[in-house]
Amino acid sequence: MSTVLSRRRTGAVALGTAAVLSLGLTALQSPQATASGPGATASGPGATAHSTGKALYRDASRPIGQRVADLLRRMTLNEKIGQMTQAERASVDADTSKITSDHLGSLLSGGGSVPSPNRPRAWANMVDRYQTAALETRLHIPLIYGIDTVHGDGNMYGATVFPHNIGLGATRNPALVRRVEHLAASETRSTGPQWAFAPCVCVARDDRWGRIYESFGETPGLVKRMETAIDGLQGPPGHLRDNTRVLATAKHFAGDGLTTYGTGSNLHTTGDYTIDQGVDQVNHRTFRRLALSPYVPAVRRHHVGSVMPSYSDIDWTEDGLGNRINMHGNRSLITGWLKQKQGFRGLVISDYNGIDHINPEAGPSSDPAVFRMRVAAGVNAGIDMFMQPSNFEAFESTLKGLVQDGTVPMTRINDAVRRILRVKFALGLFEHPYTDRTHLSEVGSRAHRAVARQAVSESQVLLKNRQGTLPLRSAGRPVYVAGSNADNIGNQAGGWTLTWQGGSTNVIPGTTILQGIERASSRNVTFSEDASKPVPHRAVGVVVVGETPYAEGFGDVGGPLWAFDPGDNNVPRPPKTMHLSDADASAVNTVCARAARCVVLVVSGRPMIIPHAMLANIDALVASWLPGSEGEGVADVLFGNRPFTGKLPVTWPRTVAQEPINVGDAQYNPLYRFGWGLSTK
Repeated sequence: MSTVLSRRRTGAVALGTAAVLSLGLTALQSPQATASGPGATASGPGATAHSTGKALYRDASRPIGQRVADLLRRMTLNEKIGQMTQAERASVDADTSKITSDHLGSLLSGGGSVPSPNRPRAWANMVDRYQTAALETRLHIPLIYGIDTVHGDGNMYGATVFPHNIGLGATRNPALVRRVEHLAASETRSTGPQWAFAPCVCVARDDRWGRIYESFGETPGLVKRMETAIDGLQGPPGHLRDNTRVLATAKHFAGDGLTTYGTGSNLHTTGDYTIDQGVDQVNHRTFRRLALSPYVPAVRRHHVGSVMPSYSDIDWTEDGLGNRINMHGNRSLITGWLKQKQGFRGLVISDYNGIDHINPEAGPSSDPAVFRMRVAAGVNAGIDMFMQPSNFEAFESTLKGLVQDGTVPMTRINDAVRRILRVKFALGLFEHPYTDRTHLSEVGSRAHRAVARQAVSESQVLLKNRQGTLPLRSAGRPVYVAGSNADNIGNQAGGWTLTWQGGSTNVIPGTTILQGIERASSRNVTFSEDASKPVPHRAVGVVVVGETPYAEGFGDVGGPLWAFDPGDNNVPRPPKTMHLSDADASAVNTVCARAARCVVLVVSGRPMIIPHAMLANIDALVASWLPGSEGEGVADVLFGNRPFTGKLPVTWPRTVAQEPINVGDAQYNPLYRFGWGLSTK
C-alpha cells in the first residue's frame, strides 16, 4: 500500500559552524553529559547558577553552550528520548497529558491538521495549550512546533498564500524571496509554530515529478541564489528569537529532485509513485553537483538550523545498480558529509514516518523487529529528531531498548539532544515559551498581500508575444475570459493549501485571476469557463488553463490519483499528464479562432505541453505557475501596470517524451529554453 495515505509532509535544514554562531549558539562544543548509564541523572557541581539560586540552564544570561550542558546532565534517558520525538498534534489533541508523560520534544501539524475553527487566533491558542502540557514536565522543557510553511502558512485559513517556489525561482529576485519568507515566518510564529519545514533546496531535473513546484529551478546555481529564503525565515545572525522569525529547514537531503522516472516509491516497494521517493541512479560526481551542492551555502552561508532527509534512495552507478540505500539510513552522507565535513551543528529531523523507507523489503514497521532495525539505522545514521506522527510511543520504547542493549551508544543520544536543545535555546523558548501575538493582526494583511502580489507579477514569464499583444490596454478592446483556472482560487494556489493535496474546491481569501482582470479593465469583461458564450466583436480573449492541485507522488505523471479530500467526494482527480485537459484545449481553440487577439495563461506547477498547431494560433503565451492568493498580480502584468520580467526556472519541453530535459543536455531542443522570458515596458 502506498505510504502516502497516512501523511502530510515537510523539510529539513542544515547548519554549519558559522550557522551555529548565527543562531547565537556560541558554545557548541558542550561537554558530554555526565550521566553514565541509561536512565541515569546527573546533578553534580555546577548544576545551579549560584548567583541566582536557580538552575543554570534557566539563566538567560549564561552562554547557550553552558545552558545546554547543564540541562543535558540533569536529564534521564526517558527525557532525552522524548526530546528526540515529534508527534502529530491529532495524536495528542484529545489527551495532552501524553505530551507530559512521554516528555515529547516536538509536535507538528500535517497538511489539513488544524484547530477548529481554522483561524489565526485558534492556532495560537492550540499551540499554547500543548505548550502548557510540555511545561508541566519535571524540567519544564518547552515544545518546538513545526508546520509546512512552503508558500506561506497555507494550512491556515486567512494566511497570505504566496507563489510556490517554482514561481519564486522565475522572479530571479533573491531580495524579494527573502522578503516573502520573512512575512511567511511572521505569520507562522505569530500564530504559534516556531519551525517551518521549508525551503526545499532541491534541484528538480524531471518535470514529471509531483514535487517539481517545490523547487526553485533545475540548476544548482539558481537554487543557491534563492536560498535567501532561509535568511527570510530565520533572520540575520542571532535573530531566531525574534517574534517574526522561525527555524528553517533545508530539504530534502539529498537528491529528491534527481530520482529516475520509473523508480518511484523506493523502486515500488513502498507505494505506487512513478518518480517521487524514487532512486537516484547517478555517479558520485553528478550527485555532488546536483544534489549536495545547494547544502553547502545553506549550511555555511545561510546558517540553516535544521535539515530533513529525503525519502529517496541513492544507487551509485560506479559499482553497478542494485545496491541502493535510503537517505534516512545513510550515515555516510548525514553524519559524514553533512555533520562532519560541512560542520552542520543544527538538528536533523526525519520526514513523516521517514524511517519506514529504510530497507522496505524487510517488511512493515508494525513488526517490532523490523521497526527496531529501522530506528537503530536512523539514529545511528545521524537523525536527531524523529517525525513519528502516531507511533511515537512505540518509537520511544524501542529506542530506549536499543540504548540499553548498546545498539545505540549514549554518545549518539547526547549528541542528538544537544542539537535539539541548542535550537530551543536559540529560539528563546525557555524564556518565552508561549505565542507572542504582537503581529497576529497582521496575518493576511493588506501590506502582506501587496508583497505577495508583487511576487506574483515578477513570477509571470512571457513566453510568446506576437505583434505586441501584451500588455493590454485597460480602455482598449472588450475582454473575453475562459478556461478552467480563470476563476478558481484553489487551482491557482495549488497543493499544500488548507489540505496536503490542496483542492479545486478549497477557497481562501484573495482574488482569482478573473477578478484581477475585472478590476484592471475599464471595459466589459465576459467570462465563460467553457467558451460557450459568444465572443464579442474585436475582443481580446484570455484563456486561463492548466492543472488541478496535487502534492508529492499524487502529482507524478502516471502516478496514483487522489480522491480523499472532503471536496473530492471520493471521486479521483484528473490524471497528471502535462497535457491540457480536453475542456481547456477546446476553450483555447475556440477563443483563439474567434477573438481578435488570443492570450493563454498556463496556471500549473510545471510546464505543460502546447501542441504546435495550438501554439500557432496563440498570440501571447504566459507561464503563470501557481500564484497563490493574489490573482491581481497576474492582471498587473497583463495590463501593463507592471512589466513582464520573469525568466523560466526550468526548461519548457515540446513533448513529454523529451523528459527529462535540462539546460546543458547534449541533445537540447526545447520549446522554450531555461532562462527564456520576454520583457515588456
